[in-house]
Amino acid sequence: MLNCSNGHTLCSKCKHRVNNRCPSCYHEINNIRCLALERIAQSLDFPCSYQSHGCHEIFPYYDKLRHELQCKFRPYDCPCAGSRCSVTGDISTLLAHLTNDHKVDLHVGCTFNHRYVKSNPLEVQNATWMLTVFNCFDKHFCLHFEAFELGTEPMYMAFLLFMGEEDEAKDFSYSLEVGGNHRKLIWQGVPRSIRDSHRRVRDSHDGLLIPRNLALFFSGGDQQELKLRVMGRIWKEP
Repeated sequence: MLNCSNGHTLCSKCKHRVNNRCPSCYHEINNIRCLALERIAQSLDFPCSYQSHGCHEIFPYYDKLRHELQCKFRPYDCPCAGSRCSVTGDISTLLAHLTNDHKVDLHVGCTFNHRYVKSNPLEVQNATWMLTVFNCFDKHFCLHFEAFELGTEPMYMAFLLFMGEEDEAKDFSYSLEVGGNHRKLIWQGVPRSIRDSHRRVRDSHDGLLIPRNLALFFSGGDQQELKLRVMGRIWKEP
């Protein structure tokens, strides 16, 4: 809790919301702590801020703040890559947002076969493809495919994100396969939670990595156009 010069109190979170101006007297709020109110706050229990989303936990004030950083009921960020979308919400809210606002395809089933085409594969910067969402085992998964540079080498990458928490994601596994010219490349792993942004997953290389030269080899033809078919399967671990 913080004081303004006239003794009015405000929490640190609300201080930023009012642009460091006391809503009572409009004096500047400095970093002067109100120790008396802090001691009172420490003796009281408070509900989680995500109570309306389903969390019924109650904590002392500072334990509450620490809990809220990891609360499984806190909103998820939109998983779309490259859209800079600021929408947050629970899974049902995000599914409606993805289909209505991003026009994402929603598929039912645990196997998939997708084709990715790019007429000029030399353009690596900001090359992302439309997200695909799967309904499988009554859960939802997001398939990402994008191009980026690993050091100076252009790469393509495919990976799966689980729309839920990390502990639930570990109940599933998936495989991805890409190939051509009688060769193929296979990846098997565990989907990451959408709590991890697509950029974090990409930068950790936790997925199917395909160097551009190999991707063009798989594409066949004159190797001037990307034509990749990515097949995959999701299964639940026993």
